[in-house]
Amino acid sequence: MDKNIVSRDGTPIAHESAGRGSVVVLVSGAMSTGATVAPLAAPLSERFRVVVYDRRGRGASGDRTPYAVEREIEDLAALIEAVGGQASLYGVSSGGALALRAAASGLPVRHVAVYETPYAMSEEDLRERARYTERLTEALGEGRRGDAVELFLRLTGLSEAVIQGARQSPLWAGMESIAPSLAYDDAVMGDGGVPVKLLASVPVPVLSIAGDASPAWMREAARAIADAVPRGTCRTLPGQTHMVEPDVLAPVLAEFFSR
Repeated sequence: MDKNIVSRDGTPIAHESAGRGSVVVLVSGAMSTGATVAPLAAPLSERFRVVVYDRRGRGASGDRTPYAVEREIEDLAALIEAVGGQASLYGVSSGGALALRAAASGLPVRHVAVYETPYAMSEEDLRERARYTERLTEALGEGRRGDAVELFLRLTGLSEAVIQGARQSPLWAGMESIAPSLAYDDAVMGDGGVPVKLLASVPVPVLSIAGDASPAWMREAARAIADAVPRGTCRTLPGQTHMVEPDVLAPVLAEFFSR
C-alpha cells in the first residue's frame, strides 16, 4: 500500500489504486488484508479505477479502540471521498456484509457486489455463531490469539488436522498478528443471520454471487441476500469455491459495474 487517507476518528487507512474510469473498491473479509483481494484488481483495472485497501487493524492501516462497525463505514466514506466521491463496492465473505452495511448507511455507492457472504441459514448455525462469538471474545480478551485463529478456522469447517498443520506453517505468525480483527468481522456479521431489515434499505443494485462447488448453504445465503434487497440479482459461478478465481469473477463484476 502506497497511500494513506485519514478516517474520521484519525485512523490512517492504507490504500492503492490502479486503472482509470469509474471507481471500484475491493473489501476483504476475515483474516485477510488488501493483498488478499489484490489479484482481482489486475483484470478489473482494464475497465475501472480499482482501489484496494487494508481494513483497520490489519496490514499497513492503523487502528483505534473501541471498535465499532460505524468506524469501518467511516473508513469507506473517507476512502470514497479521496478517490472521487462515488464508488461501486465489491466485498468478499464478511467483507460483503460490510459493503452492504455501507450502502445501507447512505454512502455514495453506485453498485454493490458480494461473494459468498456467510450468513447463517439455520437455527443450529445461528447457535454455533453465538458460541463462536462468546469463545472468540474470551480468547482475545485473554490475549490467546492463536486460539482465536483456531476458533475461526473451525468455524470455516477446516478439520483439526488441517488446523494443527496450519499452526506449524510460516504463515501462522501473520495470522496471529491480525487475530484481533476477527472480532471486527464478527461484529460486521451481527448475530450471523440474514439482516433482512437492513438489506431492505439498500438503495442500489446488488449482485450476490456464489460458487456452485461451495456448500449448498452458501448458495442459499447468496440467494437470500438477493431476495432481501430491493434491486437484487443472484449469480452462481460454475466450478468455483469460496476461493474464487479472479479471472472467472472479474468479467461478471465488470459487466455488473458497467450497468
